[in-house]
Amino acid sequence: MQFSKSTDYALHALIHLTLSEKDGHIGIKELAHTLGVSVSYLSKIMSKLRQDGIVRAVPGVNGGYELARPADEITFLEVIQVIEGREQLFECSNLHSQQHQLLSEEMAEGHLPKHRGSECLVKKVMDGAEEQLHQYLRQHTIQAVVDQALNRQHGFTSKK
Repeated sequence: MQFSKSTDYALHALIHLTLSEKDGHIGIKELAHTLGVSVSYLSKIMSKLRQDGIVRAVPGVNGGYELARPADEITFLEVIQVIEGREQLFECSNLHSQQHQLLSEEMAEGHLPKHRGSECLVKKVMDGAEEQLHQYLRQHTIQAVVDQALNRQHGFTSKK
């Protein structure tokens, strides 16, 4: 599993906006330069974040972007789902394979423990892994990452 570069840029843009929050908003050109990405590419990413209510656009000549909500309310999971989509990570494509049919027959004949024949054999494990990942990403906010970085910069260590 691999997340796209867009997710990477979105998360870093939000961290940068959080660090610069006291200065107000940040222009798209400055933000793109800071992240080392083109303005047009970052604009597409920021547009998705704006549509989902994570950032807001500040109009005008000196406009830009700012967080629409406090950084401690923006989770990594939310950002990833905005950029990558909300589809399940695993899709069972093996339901009609010969192996799956043979296993289903074995189960039906009583040679293997009862199992719903039409159920994907690995889906439960994969869904469990996805839920663990979602839970972990839900627990981490943009603010928590910023706080951790600031604590390290000032010589404090976390006991996590």
